[in-house]
Amino acid sequence: MTDPAIEAFFAERKESWLKKNLNASMTEEEVRDKTLECEEIFALKNWLPNAAKRAGQISLSTHPVTFSHPSARKNKNGYASSVIAKADFRADGFLRTGNVQTEPDALGNAAALDVYKFLTLMMQDGNTLLYHLQKDSELAKQLLDVGDDPALLKEGFLAMVAANGEAITSSKIKQVYFPVEEEAEGYHLLSLLSHSGHLFEMRKRLDWLRFSEETKTKRELRKNNHYSETGYQEIYNLTTIGYGGTKPQNISVLNNQNAGKAHLLLSIPPELAPRHTRLPTQNFFTDVLYAKPLQDTFQAFHRLVSADHNNANIRNGLDYRAQEYLDHLILKMWQVRQGFAEQTYTRPEALPAYQKFWLLPEYEAERRENAPWLDDLIREAARHFNASYKKVLGSSAFMLGDDLIQRVTGVIEQNREALL
Repeated sequence: MTDPAIEAFFAERKESWLKKNLNASMTEEEVRDKTLECEEIFALKNWLPNAAKRAGQISLSTHPVTFSHPSARKNKNGYASSVIAKADFRADGFLRTGNVQTEPDALGNAAALDVYKFLTLMMQDGNTLLYHLQKDSELAKQLLDVGDDPALLKEGFLAMVAANGEAITSSKIKQVYFPVEEEAEGYHLLSLLSHSGHLFEMRKRLDWLRFSEETKTKRELRKNNHYSETGYQEIYNLTTIGYGGTKPQNISVLNNQNAGKAHLLLSIPPELAPRHTRLPTQNFFTDVLYAKPLQDTFQAFHRLVSADHNNANIRNGLDYRAQEYLDHLILKMWQVRQGFAEQTYTRPEALPAYQKFWLLPEYEAERRENAPWLDDLIREAARHFNASYKKVLGSSAFMLGDDLIQRVTGVIEQNREALL
């Protein structure tokens, strides 16, 4: 044996076996016999052939089917295929296979777990023993060169990751029929599986954030109102999910090592604040500036127009009602501008050009430097005043003359600065 991890593995096995088989009532001779028996059992020439025969009872899998259903592994078609997903690391920002390094999971006969632990030992070069066997490295050759047939030993160990070439799924796994581009091909059947490595890596990181000695120390400092140069993180609204009930070993090796418990992050729709102002898609005046909220204004305007005399009080009253309309228009303008500032992902293409300059935040600088669009806005606001008046008063409305239209336009013109 040329790697410390292998030596440590067998030392631990021997210690565990002796602790189980020795007791204080034994004589020195009995202890010596048991010690010799232990050395014989765990001698490479004896242990490796036995382990190679049992390796096929365990299947390595990155996405064990048993996380979907404990009975999903076997069905009338045989054993569901063991999925081993391989992907290269890419700095693409996604949480996916290849970007998070996790130890492989396995499922099968719990009596062969020692073989799984043996093959997943991490060697000094950072690769597992299984990797060395697959690559037929010098370390692997030296390890297997203890029996009569090293090739047979290697074949036995690699049965843990061997594929039979036939893809078998289970009806107990969540399934999606996904349409493919070629009509002749129809659909691909996708089986949705859990990546157990990611699942328990997340639990390990969350537990470290919550229960590490560093976090406990900083939490105590905060409790006592003491200063700390660095803070700590809290993860709220976690849910713990259990797999396998009282028999987590029936789900997978990693599940058994974590007592069948994994953490789930909060996953609910975001709470959206209600929007009280509709953002225009075609035209500000028709989409946002409704006539009904200004009903009192237009009815008062109508009473002034209906008067059989014309004096300063009447004219001031007309100007006041036009200003009421304009104040409401300016209020809606700021609400729409704020709405567009918060909603940065889409813009209404059909909005008239002058309204884009007027309302969209990206045109704020140009809006003040160059304002020929403002003349278009003022004319449209006056037209909308006339149209809204007719809509509120209906058949009672008067045909407003040029002098009244000019009066309303003049009030709006006096507020040019407020419209920028």
